Amino acid sequence: MARDGENVLVKVDDEIKFRVPIHNLEGIVCFGYAGASPGLINLCCERGVVLSFLTEHGRFMGRISGGVTGNILLRKSQYRWTENEQISMRLAKRFISAKIVNSRAVLHRTIRDHPETANTGLLSSLIEKLADIHPALQAASNADEIRGIEGHAANLYFSGFNELILTHKDEFTMTDRNRRPPLDRINAMLSFLYTLLAHEVVAALESIGLDPQAGFFHRDRPGRPSLALDLMEEMRPHFVDRLVATMINRGQVLPNGFDFRENGAVLMNEETRKTILVTWQKRKQEEIIHPYLEEKVSMGLVPYIQAMLLARHIRGDLEDYPPFYWK
Repeated sequence: MARDGENVLVKVDDEIKFRVPIHNLEGIVCFGYAGASPGLINLCCERGVVLSFLTEHGRFMGRISGGVTGNILLRKSQYRWTENEQISMRLAKRFISAKIVNSRAVLHRTIRDHPETANTGLLSSLIEKLADIHPALQAASNADEIRGIEGHAANLYFSGFNELILTHKDEFTMTDRNRRPPLDRINAMLSFLYTLLAHEVVAALESIGLDPQAGFFHRDRPGRPSLALDLMEEMRPHFVDRLVATMINRGQVLPNGFDFRENGAVLMNEETRKTILVTWQKRKQEEIIHPYLEEKVSMGLVPYIQAMLLARHIRGDLEDYPPFYWK
């Protein structure tokens, strides 16, 4: 990739394949080992466009961004809040509660749309069990309890995920959620799209002025975007899980679009990655009614809206943080 004035150029064997003005971009994600010219890196830093590098299979390698921006007072408040156990637990419960509610909504939508093909008995049972978790979540007295509850809820939810798949059920099946490496086609798609969602949330937090690494639920770890992982919990079911099921059910992604390695890893081929990327960009353009703002917005703006609402809460403009609940 290279720079031409205010444009980003994508070249293959010195032939220009793509040209786009930098002001049309929120971020650039590079898959594989394609390089970026110093001129392009400088342009991205000047315009606040984050340049991220991932392996061809979606594993994050690194990110280039410009100077730190945002309100230092907001970040200092954020850091103080992350050191406060009670505040961290309260926000963690908000993130995970919304994740559970949205997970139940995904399962319920399958019952509503496909009552004759889905195992409605299993899905209804899982929906009830997920609902029963909420009292324990609200009563949790420490962070480890919350993590245990979140893990239990995730296991319940994914135990019914195969019921979301209506075509090629023998090839697209999962026994559990696994990664590094993914061991089946569904997990390969989930991990890839979760990486893309994390990139969107990191960019949103940075644009608002919050530190993506200083989180409330996920443990601190060098280089880990803990706050981005916190915030994306509530978005995973609607943004990623439903999209994976939809692409499989519509035949956009086929069983032969994956490579199997000797170590058991299942990886997407180039054509499947392209299909998923195009579909992801189209999904971001879809409009929904935001549950808190009660206004029509594109799905691509949701990470920025949630980051803004969290920042307003930390600044004291909102009494509590309103998570994203999918309706």
